[in-house]
Amino acid sequence: MQSRNLSSRFTQRAAIALGAFTLPALSFAQGLPTIENPSRGTGNGIMETIRNYGYDIVMLVALLVVASMFVGVCYHAYGTYAEIHTGRKTWGQFGLTVAIGAVLLVIGIWLLTEATGIL
Repeated sequence: MQSRNLSSRFTQRAAIALGAFTLPALSFAQGLPTIENPSRGTGNGIMETIRNYGYDIVMLVALLVVASMFVGVCYHAYGTYAEIHTGRKTWGQFGLTVAIGAVLLVIGIWLLTEATGIL
């Protein structure tokens, strides 16, 4: 009985080892995704292509900065709203918080648009 159990384990391990060695041979590079071209095109040379990829990276970072600004304004407005119910703040202060936050967002978007336009 134990001999049969050992041969069964050996067979299982042999099948796993055979699969592990043949699996890389069965995978083909045809299914890999291709790199997307930058938004401003590939350019005339490698340096221009790298510059265009850098522009896309800077645009992504600018988008993340604006998104974090939006989350910050929302968080602060929510905190002000929560303090209205405890009596520490008024609705006027909440409106002022939202208005100033909206102005800061517009200024931040404008400055980042100007900064990416320099590139």
